[in-house]
Amino acid sequence: MRHYDWNDPTGTLDLDRMFSFTDAHVADQFRNGPLPDLDRLRGLPCLFIPEGTGDEVCRVGRVTEVRIRNGEVCFEYAVDADVPSMENSFLFAHRGDLDMDRHRHHWDWSRNHWAVKDVDLYRFLLRNVNPRRQRPSVFNIEEHERIEPQLVSVMMPFDVAFAPVYNAIQQAAAACNLLTRRADEIWEAPGIIQDVVNLIDRARVVVCDLTGRNPNVFYEAGIAHSLGREVIIITQSEHDVPFDLRHLRHIRYLANNEGLWGLTQALQARMQTILGH
Repeated sequence: MRHYDWNDPTGTLDLDRMFSFTDAHVADQFRNGPLPDLDRLRGLPCLFIPEGTGDEVCRVGRVTEVRIRNGEVCFEYAVDADVPSMENSFLFAHRGDLDMDRHRHHWDWSRNHWAVKDVDLYRFLLRNVNPRRQRPSVFNIEEHERIEPQLVSVMMPFDVAFAPVYNAIQQAAAACNLLTRRADEIWEAPGIIQDVVNLIDRARVVVCDLTGRNPNVFYEAGIAHSLGREVIIITQSEHDVPFDLRHLRHIRYLANNEGLWGLTQALQARMQTILGH
């Protein structure tokens, strides 16, 4: 598929794209005369992969309904909630294991089609995808990561004096086509700590402002590091950075117009580096 809308689990492809990039002896097992054997195909585990070899999100699941109409294959699918989402770049790096490396122009990744591979998909996933995480007891985290690729979570004191700082962070994120959120902007869970953890766990990037040595921000920075997030530390004073974190690079800024402009520029550069731009 060119792209998937995971909120609309339906798709179509041209009938003549069935069994593209599929070995003949494998395709023959899933034919019913001249047409594909839809009942047999429906029982197979599937990779739903949008076109591309970069940060496109792909999912694992099964086709639940499928029919042929007017020369098209129309299908509905359900993703497997127990398997984390992946990026196409991850699959592309393992394309040999998935029997998707035979074509010099990588057409497997650039044409809407339905291929059948003689590969044990779940064995591949068990060997290459991170296992389920041990759950903490103080708050909950999802069993599998569900990172939102455009989300920047901001951890900072909830104080009106930091409004201009947050605005500077928002400008940097917007320049990188990213969106910012703070915990005080959401109310999804009964306790604020759960909202904070959810926000960190879903983030592509976490910005932590350690100005004033706020204990909540220190705690949140620790959670972000533990979850393996890309953390950008900012501060108005290097003395506010704890000893255990001073070996990490941080962005120092002044809380005036010139300093906040510099903060935006520095954050934008760091975010672009993280995104690989």
